[in-house]
Amino acid sequence: MRVITVNVNGIRAAAKKGFFDWLARQDADVVCLQETKAQEHQLEAEHFYPAGYHCYYVDAEKKGYSGVAIYARKAPLKVIERLGEGFEDMDAEGRFIQADFETSIGRLGVVSLYLPSGSSKEERQQVKFSFMRRFTERLEALRRKRSEFILCGDWNIVHKEIDIKNWKSNQKNSGCLPEERAWLDQVFGPLGYVDAFRVVNQEPGQYTWWSNRGQAWAKNVGWRIDYQVITPGLKDRVKAASIYKDERFSDHAPLIVDYDVEF
Repeated sequence: MRVITVNVNGIRAAAKKGFFDWLARQDADVVCLQETKAQEHQLEAEHFYPAGYHCYYVDAEKKGYSGVAIYARKAPLKVIERLGEGFEDMDAEGRFIQADFETSIGRLGVVSLYLPSGSSKEERQQVKFSFMRRFTERLEALRRKRSEFILCGDWNIVHKEIDIKNWKSNQKNSGCLPEERAWLDQVFGPLGYVDAFRVVNQEPGQYTWWSNRGQAWAKNVGWRIDYQVITPGLKDRVKAASIYKDERFSDHAPLIVDYDVEF
């Protein structure tokens, strides 16, 4: 089972940069997109509904903002398009979609998640902290279910020093704040979730996002903020993980993980 996640930073812009031509060659079973930045009625071209996939979009109420999507090779048992009660503000921003499938290991839920960024202003950082607190309860609830989960997406937080080029100089910047990283310690610690990429790749310099300023991309001055966060039952089924950098479709790179699961 191949799962791809990517923040496209505008699905129409990514399309013009060849994203859908690339995707057609990837043989992915599930594709999770974040920051589509479009209302579905604006996506009339055929390539926004790739052949062989069931496609589900969740848009933000605000045009040209946020938005997530899932493409799946087979029809899901169920699609959940909202986080629901207590997350009304985040649901209005189109930050969550979940598709549940029957697989060789039983029920498997795949989520496309786009955590808020706090980099624009302090107010948004507080929104991010609020989401993190609320989402902790949701993560706990998922662990109680008789399903495995793959939580794909742009989490907008680096976890450890190995996950960012300029560690010291970013300690006061959103995405690398001690409080944010401590939360990921909780996610990957007491909550029991696993960072799928790090199961098979412990190398430094593995980033998924680069600033458009300066020569960040060329010099690989990046951050690893895009994840496939998995329940522990999938840890031993991670077979390969890679970050695709041969072409650039957005300021993020696609994260590809192969699992020993029959989809």
